[in-house]
Amino acid sequence: MAKGIEKRPCGTAMTDPSHSHESNTDVENVTGVMDENGVCLCTIILPDNTFPAHRMESLEVTAHNLTISVQQEIIKIHSYQKTLNIYVEKITNLTRRVEKMEGSSYTELDFQLLKLEIQEMESLILELKVSMGGSNIMVETLYEEIRSISEMVSQLEVYDKNNVLAVRREIASLRERLQECKNNQTKPPPPPSYGPPGTCDHGGLASVGRPYVVQLNYKGYSYRYGGWGKDSLLNTKNSDLYWIAPLVTDGRTAQFVRIYPTLDDLLLSRNPTDKYHSSYPGQGGGMILYNKTLYYNSFNKGDICKYDVQSNINECKTFPNAAFNNRFSYSGVSYQDIDFSGDEAGLWVIYATEESVGDIVISKLNASSLTIEKSWTTNLYKRGVSNAFMICGVLYATRTLNSLKEEIFYTYDTKTSQESRMNIVIDKMMGTVQSLSYNPNDHKLYMFNDAYEVTYDVTFKKVVPQIKKPKYFPTLKNAEITSHGI
Repeated sequence: MAKGIEKRPCGTAMTDPSHSHESNTDVENVTGVMDENGVCLCTIILPDNTFPAHRMESLEVTAHNLTISVQQEIIKIHSYQKTLNIYVEKITNLTRRVEKMEGSSYTELDFQLLKLEIQEMESLILELKVSMGGSNIMVETLYEEIRSISEMVSQLEVYDKNNVLAVRREIASLRERLQECKNNQTKPPPPPSYGPPGTCDHGGLASVGRPYVVQLNYKGYSYRYGGWGKDSLLNTKNSDLYWIAPLVTDGRTAQFVRIYPTLDDLLLSRNPTDKYHSSYPGQGGGMILYNKTLYYNSFNKGDICKYDVQSNINECKTFPNAAFNNRFSYSGVSYQDIDFSGDEAGLWVIYATEESVGDIVISKLNASSLTIEKSWTTNLYKRGVSNAFMICGVLYATRTLNSLKEEIFYTYDTKTSQESRMNIVIDKMMGTVQSLSYNPNDHKLYMFNDAYEVTYDVTFKKVVPQIKKPKYFPTLKNAEITSHGI
């Protein structure tokens, strides 16, 4: 029999069979249908009070799975709690280290280690956020603390109030140089310099001594470019007259020169005389003081100028064919296209032209009229040279080996028009040779070395006199002797 259909006598049906034995008020007579067998069939509608067992089973499975998931999440939370506690401890230690660094000395390595730890913690926190599948107040708080510490470390490194890192780097560099100086003390002393100052009774440059740092220029380390030295006029009465001409911080413009009457005045920074030639400014570090007159390249022009430091009179003149405005400057140095040099033979200009395709040209200059007396063109490309100077009419060119070494590698003799190679190593205190000149009155080189004033003693080769061979008189053999004894 189908659900909801029950065989009963025709004409009677109950709308609520569950209450048939309790009350007759719920019984209602309905008309039935007699089938072919004489059985009365009627239809009744029963309420759906059957218990949903399958739903209960599904609920039990869901509740069981949920219980397992909750237990797993509880285990994860415990694990996260342990991890977070570890992170909190790390951040606390990191904070203490940063606070300690703020109030005491520190090294560059401290910054690097801190950065590595912060990066590691940032990556771990991001992994933790992903694994938790969303944001968490504690995790977000930890992440913000890590970002705050990271910013604090970056500010400490950039701000560096006391220049601790810079000072430590400089100290390390000075220690290396001090050790190198100690090692150099074991070297044998240089041979004596042959020939008195002012003469050329020698065989050319033999060696260059160790650097002697006179001082940092009076304008400070920011003024890294310029020139300095003594009056280069041979046998001048002002042989103790020192000059310093730092360029402005653009490394190009020369507007002033400071004069000291003696070396002691220079060292003690006393009795200075400042001279300004702003009406005719110069450019580059190729200037030189010759007979109380500063010779230099005019700013933004191919002119050469002379400035009398006593009368404050300027005079400029076009220097024919010379390249300028950094066209053919020395390597590593800007705007030193025209370089002046003084030696036993007089005043010289070292430069290059378009006609020489950048090769060095040497010109003997008339100091009074600023005219060229004679010129020589070399086969040495000027941009391949770090600096140059003249001694006894011979050009000596240098090149950079590394940050602490220069090499005098090339010579050109204007007396013979012969060029040659040589190898004399010069120690440097700083990386760049801004200017280099020779003084014939004391046999010294004067270098402006990244804001420092440095000198070098030079020695010369001894001229070996050639022994004249006696004239050859042939000896006569006995057979050649005549009866007259001849």
